[in-house]
Amino acid sequence: MRILVYRWKAYNYADICEAFSNLGYEWITVEQDLDNYDEDPEFEEKLAGIIQTENCDMVFTVNYFALVTTVCAKLHIPYVVWTCDNPLISMYHKNVFHPCNYFFTFDKTNYLEFQGMGVEHIWHLPLAANTKRLDYLLNNCDDLYLYENEIAFVGSLYERNSYDRLRPQLPEYLRGYFDAAIWAQQCVSGGNILEEMLTVHVLEQLQQYFQLEKSKDSFSDLGLIFATTVLGFKTAADQRRRALTELSKKYAVTIYSNSNTSDLLRVRYGGSLDYWSEMPKVFAATKINLNFTIPNIKSGLPLRIWDVLGSGGFLMTNFQAEIPYYLKNKEDLVCFESVEELSELCGYYLSHEEERRQIAQNGYQKVCGYHTFEQRVQVMMDTVRGACESIL
Repeated sequence: MRILVYRWKAYNYADICEAFSNLGYEWITVEQDLDNYDEDPEFEEKLAGIIQTENCDMVFTVNYFALVTTVCAKLHIPYVVWTCDNPLISMYHKNVFHPCNYFFTFDKTNYLEFQGMGVEHIWHLPLAANTKRLDYLLNNCDDLYLYENEIAFVGSLYERNSYDRLRPQLPEYLRGYFDAAIWAQQCVSGGNILEEMLTVHVLEQLQQYFQLEKSKDSFSDLGLIFATTVLGFKTAADQRRRALTELSKKYAVTIYSNSNTSDLLRVRYGGSLDYWSEMPKVFAATKINLNFTIPNIKSGLPLRIWDVLGSGGFLMTNFQAEIPYYLKNKEDLVCFESVEELSELCGYYLSHEEERRQIAQNGYQKVCGYHTFEQRVQVMMDTVRGACESIL
């Protein structure tokens, strides 16, 4: 089988393509930035030409592009999608219902939503780690000591979120309501309540201040867009800043980020990191790695969880509903449900080194045994083959 991989702004393409190779699949790539995911006649023609010239049997992308469905439908070949973002706004498009699509969503809530809408080919497939790549890097470096930390967080602070720009324009009632919703979401662990708080009355008032922009074939709505792209990112921004600020009052905390961290006076800024060559070293050398899953990811496990565990790092994360399906709390990783509990747990595990190291080792072994990209891609390809035996 020959696979055309359209690559665009996702970290895990290289690991997935390596898994394709290890499993005996041939693949080629095409890369091009797009201004419009839904339609681009020039790129669609280019894509169709490559598929026909290179005799490709299917197209694969990380996340969904409606225009790829258009091309694959015309050529009668499968379009396989593995999501790594949620909600993936581009999926709220009429093209998702075409039978040439084969969706694999990392968030089970997202899978159930689209299955309920009538999407024919959709399955739940968690993300993973490439432990072979991580092992090679970490076993062949001599600078791990440069990345040692007591507590570290790698990620964005979302300081450019659109809520901060919109808030001054809102009437007092809406400001108060949204501020309360953001705070309430921070107090809920393992669930998302933002969309439910956007009642018809609130949305009717919001329409005067927030314009919904979407393509003609999109069926996303104001509630979904505002809850995720506005309130969700603001919630994550506040949650991360608050947690890091509180932890820094008692412990040595480092942040690695492209964000502006000047207001985090007690937090050491470690700069930005290269995903491939530096980030795994931080995860491996840091005593406690932090993960704060953005509320837009309703139940699934983000890539950072798998990256930390696959690097042999000790991970402390806010609770997500799918964690118990794959990992055990206080055996493979440690979950917290509030900033106060996070602070207490950090103190405990910093003073119990042997227990901390054992949990990190357990998490690493669990990922090596059950959660590698090679294993996930095998499941994905077997599933697609079973669903369209005559094509593959």
